[in-house]
Amino acid sequence: MGDDDRASPGPRASPPGGDLAERQRRGAALGVGLVAVFMTLLDVSIVNVAIPSMDRALDVAPSDVQWVLSGYTLTFGLMLVPAGRFGDGHGRRTVFVVGVVLFSLTSVAAGLAPTANWLVAARLLQGAAAGLVTPQVTGLIQELFQSSERGRPFGLLGVTVSISTAVGPLLGGLLIHIGGAEHGWRWVFFVNVPMGMFAAVLGWRLLPHRAQGVPDRRRFDPVGLLLLGAGLLLVLLPLVQQHWQSPERWLTLPAGLLILAAFAGWERWYARRHEPLFDPRLLGIRSYRIGVGIGLFYFGGFTSIFFVLTVFLQNGLGHSALAAGLASTPFTVGFAIASVVGGRIVHRVGRPLVAFGLATVAVSLIVVVLVVNRVPPGATVSWWTATPLLVAGLGSGLVVTPNQALTLAQVPVPHAGNGAGMLEAGQRIGSAAGIASVGSVIFAAQGATGDWSVAFHHAMLLISGIAALALCLALTDIVLDRR
Repeated sequence: MGDDDRASPGPRASPPGGDLAERQRRGAALGVGLVAVFMTLLDVSIVNVAIPSMDRALDVAPSDVQWVLSGYTLTFGLMLVPAGRFGDGHGRRTVFVVGVVLFSLTSVAAGLAPTANWLVAARLLQGAAAGLVTPQVTGLIQELFQSSERGRPFGLLGVTVSISTAVGPLLGGLLIHIGGAEHGWRWVFFVNVPMGMFAAVLGWRLLPHRAQGVPDRRRFDPVGLLLLGAGLLLVLLPLVQQHWQSPERWLTLPAGLLILAAFAGWERWYARRHEPLFDPRLLGIRSYRIGVGIGLFYFGGFTSIFFVLTVFLQNGLGHSALAAGLASTPFTVGFAIASVVGGRIVHRVGRPLVAFGLATVAVSLIVVVLVVNRVPPGATVSWWTATPLLVAGLGSGLVVTPNQALTLAQVPVPHAGNGAGMLEAGQRIGSAAGIASVGSVIFAAQGATGDWSVAFHHAMLLISGIAALALCLALTDIVLDRR
């Protein structure tokens, strides 16, 4: 990063109503950023339909499957806040391009994986690279657009986050159908390469290197990052490593919780002297505190829906990857429609909109279980589940983007970047914990009974219960508001 790089031209924030060329340059920079966000979040769910194909090629164990899924979201979440801070201080363009290039390279490494261990390692590195990219896009919006202009770009970012996760299973099914049942899973990773090349080249040309003003000199919080990562890893280990038969494996759970408690104490102490990894002062804002909790719980269930559905349809019922991906299409359609509507009406309705969406999801998933129990022999399960999954998608669209808007609404502007980073990190960490928990349930139930239908029912009921926990938080916020 030389001085010539720092001085490089790039789009800058301009007053509302600025010249057309400037608005087009800012729009193009935003478009490149959204492509990169789509690519990194697509990999949260696109891998779900590839699991049986991976199993045929690499003989992956259930614990390997869970590390491939939850390991990606865990390293993704851990990198978000420090990467955002690094981009603030050293230039977003460089961090963005480096992150996209690393993401593309690790995608190639994952696609070429000769063993399950290689694949898990590549996914962990891929998640860390994704964590470098995403916060640069959030910071880019804050830099290029004045406060009165940020509603639309943040709305587009929210829709991108929502749709990329939901459309993953369908796109993954198409790629595996084209690439073949045994090695089609490799194309799930290779598809990132052309998107990554496009985003890296245009990102270098269009993104500004450094925000205007004094360079950011904030310190990092390596101790906080280490405590958070170690605590989460110890909590997830007994859920993922099911082949550890000894009861002593559960001792890592209280050890992890103790380390997370130490992390909370460290952050409070560190905040008195420097800016911490996660600023505990923001949790003093009730709407933010509850919104982060809703995001943590809801993403723990939301991203697990596609995992459970595709594993049941492929491993349990013998459907193809394409058929499994198509089965989630009603959810995706409902999600896309409701995300747009929810973003427009959330400021009029408030938290009750999120509560209604959560209740809709929790009930709809129970209906999915009841419907699967009553599917006649020989009937296509995905036709029977289409309607409740559509309704669940509509409910989900009223949760993700509206909750993000409400959570950040009362965060002071100087802390907006940190607040958004903490919120998204909570969502990614929730996804990792949710996939680990739900995966533990579905594989344990299938191993105990030999019946994928029973395993599916247990897992979907757990996801419904996770959504109900998020609903309790939303109802708490509503009650406190009325008081």
